Amino acid sequence: MVLLYIFGAVALINCAYFLLFSKFSFLKVSEKTASEKYPISLIVCAKNEAENLRKHIPQWQNQNYPNFEIILINDASIDDTLEVMESFSENDPRIQIVDVKNIEAFWASKKYALTLGIKRAKNTRMVFTDADCYPASENWLATMAANFSDKKQLILGYGAYQKLPGLLNKIIRFETVMTAVQYFSYAKIGSPYMGVGRNLAYTSVLYYENRGFMNHIKIPSGDDDLFVNEAATAQNTAICVNPSAFTYSVPKKKKSKWLLQKRRHYTTAKLYKPKHRFFLGAYYIFNLLFWSLLPILLFTQLWQFALAIIIVRIAFQYIIIGKAMTKLQENDLIPFIPFFEIFLVFTQLSIFITNSGEKNSRWK
Repeated sequence: MVLLYIFGAVALINCAYFLLFSKFSFLKVSEKTASEKYPISLIVCAKNEAENLRKHIPQWQNQNYPNFEIILINDASIDDTLEVMESFSENDPRIQIVDVKNIEAFWASKKYALTLGIKRAKNTRMVFTDADCYPASENWLATMAANFSDKKQLILGYGAYQKLPGLLNKIIRFETVMTAVQYFSYAKIGSPYMGVGRNLAYTSVLYYENRGFMNHIKIPSGDDDLFVNEAATAQNTAICVNPSAFTYSVPKKKKSKWLLQKRRHYTTAKLYKPKHRFFLGAYYIFNLLFWSLLPILLFTQLWQFALAIIIVRIAFQYIIIGKAMTKLQENDLIPFIPFFEIFLVFTQLSIFITNSGEKNSRWK
């Protein structure tokens, strides 16, 4: 009986988190685009991305926005990245190139490269994406820029992944959705803690007020989430979840490469503010407890009561997370919500164990 009470308490805490996520799930999507056309600097850091740049620069150039520049940062590439950038800049004066050379102090540091690109930008308002990302529409910049105001200096966007055949693709997109649901929800309750560099915007004023990336310059990841964790507040942060402002990129096609990417990303979480570490850690722990206790309770004499708890908890999850997935145009994932959650819970456990004591100082 005690174990059943514990199981019920765990499920209740799970549902409390789902209620938190409902702040995003049931949020009305704004359809507005920028009424005041602030000049924008679009900043893209590229390392050995020649092929992606050939495909995506035209899509950035064709944005339906009257006043923007494109800052292309060549981060010490060894392929034709610089040549591709130069070929486009010859015919488009909006394109500015920052050619970064490796130096010993900041060897292979994306943050160093981004810092040089930000210094080159002539506009206060900046939008960031990656070289392997493309916008969902020609109104991407306009929709993101619509969220800037005198108070709102940091905009969190959604960086999605393409829908491709295969189970791994669905798992990657599920993990991406769940990450987005969390950081959008926390932002809505006034406690923003991260964003993704695939689709992010902030002002140079905010950047310089927070000393850029200096507090975590030696950490390979975190040009996006660690900066947001330091700089974002309830007052200065807005979210943008209009589908026309999504960005898309091709996800990893091999599980080993995806796990390596996740391992790198998770190393930054330990540097979040204590309150964020606590609540994110508790969410994971109580999910782990729920799925760990579930098979035990189903093989006891109290299995009927356990089953009732399971049904209520999963139904709650389907309603709220399913609504969020619809908002983020990931409807095909809805039938698999509990199965993918189980997989991610135990995958994350293995990643946390593997990451213990390891260090890395390079991006990509």
